[in-house]
Amino acid sequence: MGLIHIDLFTTLDGVAQAPGGPDEDADDGFAFGGWQAPLIDEVVGEEIDSGMAGMDALLLGRRTYDIFASYWPHAEGNIARLFNRLPKYVASRQTPTLEWAHSTLLGPDVVAAVRELRDRHENIHVIGSLDFVQTLFAERLFDRLTLWVYPILLGGGKKVFARGVVPTNLRLIEPVVASPKGAVMQRYALADGTPGVGDMSDVDQARDQEAR
Repeated sequence: MGLIHIDLFTTLDGVAQAPGGPDEDADDGFAFGGWQAPLIDEVVGEEIDSGMAGMDALLLGRRTYDIFASYWPHAEGNIARLFNRLPKYVASRQTPTLEWAHSTLLGPDVVAAVRELRDRHENIHVIGSLDFVQTLFAERLFDRLTLWVYPILLGGGKKVFARGVVPTNLRLIEPVVASPKGAVMQRYALADGTPGVGDMSDVDQARDQEAR
């Protein structure tokens, strides 16, 4: 069974709206579209490139698909060549015309359609697609989460973990990477169960016993 990777970018205060450009998503008067660009450096670029190794399909929400389809078919470079040749699957409540080569609209039962994709591909990546990933979070329908956290506070905007989030355990599977400009990459795997609870006094007692 293939893996579903979610790749997201967020500020320290959890804002994930429109990291890529001023016109990406101006909903609710968001004025910081493109906030990620000044914080990209060589380490970020290298890690993003290496994170695409083995990618054999893209799974996108409608808005992110439209942004990508307007840019990547006309771009040059390794990422452009990869994205242009990969199969692309689009989640949408409407029936848009998908003109980017190798694009397919998922059916009305998006959750079932995404589950079926696991039988057809090894490494399916969801990039951005902030509204769509809330559905994946709600269904725990992902296997890997790569989260880039950038050292800025915006104070408002769409949140990376919003209405779709349910109690979920994750497991850090790689060392955390920090870039010269302060971006931090964390890569997690979905883990079994839901978060546990405890009492900090129990932790203190355990430490006391270990110290004796």
